Amino acid sequence: MRMRMRLKAAAAAVLCLHCLGVYLFTRGFLLTRTELSAFSLPSDLLQAQAPCCSELPSTTNQDQDLPGWTPPTVERVLILIVDALRFDFVAPSSLFQKKQKWMDRLPSLQHLASTHPSSSRIFKAIADPPTTSLQRLKALTTGGLPTFIDVGNSFAAPAIQEDNWIHQLVHTGRRVVMMGDDTWTQLFPHHFNHSYPYPSFNVKDLHTVDNGVAQHLVPWLHRQDWDVLIGHFLGVDHAGHIFGVDSQPMVQKLEQINAILQNVTDIMNSQKHLENTMLIVMGDHAQTLNGDHGGGTSEEVETCLFAWIPRSLPSSISSIFHPSTCGLGLNGKNICTSTMQQLDFAVSISALLGIPFPFGSIGRVNPELYALSPGSWDRQWLPASFYEDPSSDLKMWKNNYAHVLCINSWQVKRYIDSYSATSVMGFPSDDLHYITKLYNEAQSRWSDSKNRSCKPENGTIDEFSDFLLSFATLARSAWTEFDMKLMVVGLGIFIISIIFHLFVFERVQSLSNVYDNKTQKSSNHLQIYVAFLLVAVRAVSFLSNSYILAEGRVANFLLATTAIGSIRSSLVYGKIKKHDLVFLILIILIRFGIEKGMPKQAATNPFLNYDSGSDFDLKWLPSLFEGHDFVILLPEISPMIILFLLSFLSCKYITSTVHSRCIKWVVTVGTMLSYLFIATFWLSERSFAPKMVYVIGLSLFVLNFVLRYLGILEKGETVQRLRSLALVMVSAWSPTILILLGKQGPFVVLVCIIAGWSIISSKNKGLLDDCKMDPISVMQWSLLAICLFYQTGHWCTFDGLRYGAAFIGFDEFKVVRQAILLFVDTFGISHILPIFSLPFLVTIPNSSSSKGRDKTVIFLNLTQVYLLYGLITAITTTFTVLCVAIQRRHLMVWGLFAPKYVFDAIGLLLTDVLICVSALYYC
Repeated sequence: MRMRMRLKAAAAAVLCLHCLGVYLFTRGFLLTRTELSAFSLPSDLLQAQAPCCSELPSTTNQDQDLPGWTPPTVERVLILIVDALRFDFVAPSSLFQKKQKWMDRLPSLQHLASTHPSSSRIFKAIADPPTTSLQRLKALTTGGLPTFIDVGNSFAAPAIQEDNWIHQLVHTGRRVVMMGDDTWTQLFPHHFNHSYPYPSFNVKDLHTVDNGVAQHLVPWLHRQDWDVLIGHFLGVDHAGHIFGVDSQPMVQKLEQINAILQNVTDIMNSQKHLENTMLIVMGDHAQTLNGDHGGGTSEEVETCLFAWIPRSLPSSISSIFHPSTCGLGLNGKNICTSTMQQLDFAVSISALLGIPFPFGSIGRVNPELYALSPGSWDRQWLPASFYEDPSSDLKMWKNNYAHVLCINSWQVKRYIDSYSATSVMGFPSDDLHYITKLYNEAQSRWSDSKNRSCKPENGTIDEFSDFLLSFATLARSAWTEFDMKLMVVGLGIFIISIIFHLFVFERVQSLSNVYDNKTQKSSNHLQIYVAFLLVAVRAVSFLSNSYILAEGRVANFLLATTAIGSIRSSLVYGKIKKHDLVFLILIILIRFGIEKGMPKQAATNPFLNYDSGSDFDLKWLPSLFEGHDFVILLPEISPMIILFLLSFLSCKYITSTVHSRCIKWVVTVGTMLSYLFIATFWLSERSFAPKMVYVIGLSLFVLNFVLRYLGILEKGETVQRLRSLALVMVSAWSPTILILLGKQGPFVVLVCIIAGWSIISSKNKGLLDDCKMDPISVMQWSLLAICLFYQTGHWCTFDGLRYGAAFIGFDEFKVVRQAILLFVDTFGISHILPIFSLPFLVTIPNSSSSKGRDKTVIFLNLTQVYLLYGLITAITTTFTVLCVAIQRRHLMVWGLFAPKYVFDAIGLLLTDVLICVSALYYC
């Protein structure tokens, strides 16, 4: 008893060390940039005696009550955000190599772009990762770069504390109306004159938010008591998450958005008070083909921005548009597109509306977007000194834009100085010196042009642009602050935990030899060396971003290596065993799933999100079977058949393994009911069915612990008791995990069962006696869990989270409940089931030879299995931490390395917690 308590205390100590290491390293690595509390004021420009404030007044002649740094160039702005809007949703299909079914579904925008080329423009807007909605909205309104750590706040967005153009609008007396995604009201709780928020996280609901926006949008367009109107549509994003981009629901949703946009543009053309209103249709981010976003791939960051104004503009605006890509639209006319950074949006919208630029904005007023505003061409909006040479509209516009860029640069330089003075680390001194030099040269050229009484044109514009673009590049490469001391201490604690882990493992192994009266242990050490060689290969691969992206393939390759080694070992003994061949075949099937069905760039898996109302892609099937009727029914029939097989196997093993009649009856009935409810849900979409599965699973889990500590499950031999406990625990968790995985669940669970049986059957090929822990088997168990994680459509990035699983059985969003379901879906097949089923590695091979065996030996063997499994996870996570520390300045740090660290750190802590729970339950 004392030894068991010590080992449980050791497991708790490992958990504490890992918690401390994760906490310290995270504090050092995932620091957000310093958020300055300063806000821009209308008087700042004059009080600071900025070199570019002498000629451009802070108020317009027409609107004395609207103070700003530049005159407003539009009267109103209508911003319609289509969440997860891809560039190829808007741009003509002729710009792409192959036309897809989702292209050309927004013809209303293409029509405006082709028929009004001087007053409308399609932009490819490049977002900065992470591409989650919260981060993008914060960046779009503050003008700063998003911070990775705020991804965790995506389900409960805090109010923005930094300066932003929404605050500036309110501060200058503008009237702002919002409708749609309720994230806006969380970020800006007291800023809107009127708001119509709708819940945003029920990804199964494609219509509520969009219909709500459409309902309120048209009446407000006929009213005049607003200055900025924001509508945020979510249906496209939700359709992508559930069905994927290449689906009929996505096409239908785009057609609905197009009808709304067509109605909006018709109203704007017909209403006189909307003549100087700019329409902006934009995405906050894009999405992959399977509807995910959050990372930094081109599919996720290349969204779209469309701008149009009903009023006609001078033809010379065409010379301002940068060289662009052009293609034919649906009406046969030419459509040209440009590229802009979303970082520029906040300062650009501030310049259009004539409000002070947000204090932390580091973007550049986009010249093409600014040129689309009528006020940038009208003399009445300019001070008297600009009337001297009115011969050229283009020259007058350049003078105006140069002055705006001067103010833009002054604001950014002011922010740089303030940030450098208050931040812990600031920017590298050499880079800061270079940036300051660019700014001084641009200001010197501006001053010289003023002293010579000539108008600043291309030269000044180019120099201010160089300064702004150079600083944006610097901010992207060196923005995040790292506390290297905390990172090193955290990494050191990880290393200490591994050393402590090894010490405890060696101690338990020695005790096992003593209690089992064994002196020959060289063969066991050989197995350990081979296992740790495989661990080392996988861990070292994390030092490369390419191998992190291919982690599922690497794990599958190493698992196949062990399978081939088992076949070779069988040949040495003269016969290939069937379980070795079965295991190798399963590995090939898993690799097929990782390669074809589940990679991040692939379209939605047909078994995962198949819906009878959507088109079903059969490209994953061999062409031999195409055209046969049974192929159409396969996605519906095969999950049911496998589900029936699983229920039969569960009933058979529960009745043959669990000896207590009462427990046997309760677990069997609960398991069968769970499978029945799963089938009911798949056939009828009844929301009560998943809820019943969750209730049964939770009840069985609680009942297990209650009966365990009441001593009811203590009957029988030690091995028999452990096997019964493990079977009851796995039976409690399996239905919940299965239903969250979708219709792929039965196949995945069946693969897991057969692969587990193959690993157990391969154990003890003469190198070890029946009661020894087999390190190779434990390593295979760990690799199999990793492969199943990737086969089921998960990915170590936030766009790899399957948000739809969190709403299985529920329509309304509640943070804790949906977070739990999402957590179980993410880690169920890769952590919960593998760890709770580890006793099978000890109990099943020993079932025929364990009678009379000292239960202490069995306990020590089980302890070794859990210690080794935890050690494997700890070593690979430590290498992830080391990789992140080394690659902290890498271009892909926020898109790849940081998410990988977050997933591995959570996985490590979850592994430690589950090992502690297993120690309390099994021992």
